[in-house]
Formats: sequence, structure tokens, C-alpha cells
Amino acid sequence: MPSAKIAPSMLSSDFANLATEAKRMVDLGADYLHMDVMDGHFVPNLTLGAPIISSVRKHTDAFLDCHLMVSNPSQWVSDFGKAGASMFTFHIEAVEQPSQLIHQIHDAGMKAGIAVKPKTPVEAVLPFCSSVDMILIMTVEPGFGGQSFMPEVLPKVTKIRQEFPDLDIQVDGGLGPDTIEQAAKAGANVIVAGTSVFKADSPAAVIKLLRDSVNSHN
Repeated sequence: MPSAKIAPSMLSSDFANLATEAKRMVDLGADYLHMDVMDGHFVPNLTLGAPIISSVRKHTDAFLDCHLMVSNPSQWVSDFGKAGASMFTFHIEAVEQPSQLIHQIHDAGMKAGIAVKPKTPVEAVLPFCSSVDMILIMTVEPGFGGQSFMPEVLPKVTKIRQEFPDLDIQVDGGLGPDTIEQAAKAGANVIVAGTSVFKADSPAAVIKLLRDSVNSHN
């Protein structure tokens, strides 16, 4: 299993001080900065877009892990590539030709990921696991932070880990000290954590705990 990568969700940060928050998370041990992109259509919430990514990029060399919860992801590939996104993760439910989009993302100079909603069967993404850089298994319904972790989706993680042992598998939603062990045991190695990191008395301690839990299952 690949080593742990901890990705604090900037959705839980202070949006008025994104550059400062980005630097703080990296200094505290974050491997990625998870950027939640929502269009108010695919999910019932509206958040940041490519101009914000471009602004953050000017202040950090961090890996910008962009999760696009949008209805037409292909229209945003060029903008996010130019903005400095490192990873462009789209939802399998939003596209009809995933392979074409994966090529488009790679051609734009970004890593490509596919996200899966809780109710979508894992079989929807298995044919594409060998051509992407990461699979994101949503452990809450996409759209809002602060939701409760859904352990019933973890068999998807296990299935992918068994078939693709070297693939980065990300989990997003409700991850924290109380739930990380379940996710790590299932085979997840890229951990998105918002509230549990940003609201912690010691974010660095939470990041270390998440990392240690994943690596203990390597």
C-alpha cells in the first residue's frame, strides 16, 4: 500500500486568510491541500473555483488536490490546469466518457482522479483504475463539510486495494481520530480531513495521528 498522504480540507479553513491557512497546514505536516470545488448544481452548495486556486498557488508550492463536484467537469480542465491545480478529481456520476476526460486532464499537466458517491457501486470505476492516479471514495454525501462518516462504503476501498495494491485511494468525509482506523484498515492511504483538523486544539497532532494510523497498516 502506498504511504499516507494527509490532505486537510480547505473548506474548513478561514476563507478570508487562505494563503495563511495553506502555509499553516503545510507547516503542520499536510502532504496535500484538498480544495473542494462545488457548482451549486451537481451538489447543493457553491464554493471556490479556478480563480481561487490561482490565487492560492501564488502563495504555496503545495500539492493542490482539487475535488470537482461539478456537472460538466471537462469544461473546467483547462482553467484548473492554468491555475496550478496538481490533481483534478472528477465524479464518475457526472461524465459519460471517463477515459476521454482522463486523457484531457493528463494532457493539461495534472494528475487525474475519479470520485465515487456513497451509493454508486465500485464497479463503476474499476475499469478506469489502471489509468488514473487516484480513486476517491466518498465517505459522506458530497456537498457539505461536517457530516458523519459512513463506514458502510469502506468495502469499496478494500475491493480497489485488493485489485490495485499500488493505487492511491482517498477517503473524504467525517475522517478524524475516531474513524481513521476503520478507513486505514480498509486500505485507504490518502486522508481528507476538514473539521477534525481545523477545529482541533492541536491540528499537528491530528495530522500525525492520521498519518501514523495509515502507515501502521502498510
